Amino acid sequence: MPDIETVRGPVPVSGLGTTLMHEHVFVLNEEIRLNYPDLWDEEAQVANAIAKLRAARQLGVDTIADPTVLGLGRDIRRIARVNEQVDLNIVVATGLYTYGDVPLFFHYEGPGALIEGDERMVSMFVADIEQGIGGTGIKAAFLKCAIERELTRGVKRVLCAVAEAHKRTGVPIMVHTSTRHRTGLVAQEVLRAEGVDLTRVQIAHSGDTTDLDYLRQLLDAGSFLGMDRFGLDFPLATTDRVATIAALTDAGYASQLHLAHDASCHVDWFPPGYAEQMAPNWHHTYIPETVVPALRESGVRDEDIQTMLVHAPQSFFTAGRTQSGSV
Repeated sequence: MPDIETVRGPVPVSGLGTTLMHEHVFVLNEEIRLNYPDLWDEEAQVANAIAKLRAARQLGVDTIADPTVLGLGRDIRRIARVNEQVDLNIVVATGLYTYGDVPLFFHYEGPGALIEGDERMVSMFVADIEQGIGGTGIKAAFLKCAIERELTRGVKRVLCAVAEAHKRTGVPIMVHTSTRHRTGLVAQEVLRAEGVDLTRVQIAHSGDTTDLDYLRQLLDAGSFLGMDRFGLDFPLATTDRVATIAALTDAGYASQLHLAHDASCHVDWFPPGYAEQMAPNWHHTYIPETVVPALRESGVRDEDIQTMLVHAPQSFFTAGRTQSGSV
């Protein structure tokens, strides 16, 4: 089976081990950070991230997949600096995160734009995968895009760009979606129309609902589901998230389920301290400390837990790929 690219270089797929499939190290507005430096303490935040990721590693987490892409403040050099101090695999993504329009950098040029031309996003994403990000040589191993409420023109453009980059490189796709608006189905429809095999797609944030009919539609189309907001109880309590997973594993879907928190070592979307107060369990150790025991208590078999944490992530990264990484 092929090696998987990580921040510290390629590792055998078997070396991924226990994998949390949707975790952020930092989520930042880099323009704000650069222009208001008093709002950011680089050394303190790097040290904080190192401590939090070491805690996860000590509890048996071997790998995190970090889908921080353009629009979320990706700084691969900062991630590498953290990873130098933590014995953890960090698998990174390329793509673009928007709920509406594309950034002005892309707005006026491209398919259907004022300046008609090729889609620049595709070549950028492919370069991140094949050559490395920002001149570092650190390669992305998956693609990330988003659809929240609706399929805007900009959102569709990103989905199509991600689909094309996937077809050129063979790396899988993760899509931020909203269970409230059932946009996982919309994402599948667009990607299918663009020629993407839906077994190479993960529908993120599917764990925010107990609607088993919706989840089964996504699963029966072949996609993985990101059951990935454990600790964030205001969309759905942990007990309900666990019960939903128990029902799905009992129905035989464990091999298509990924577990994670969607937590960050630091996110600047909220005032300082607010996230910790709002969601005290929203951190990178909640699954090994609390969720895994709760799954067992709900009747989920150890082999299914192993499948969700080890084998399903491996399948996401390797299905359809040869030793060389080609499709």
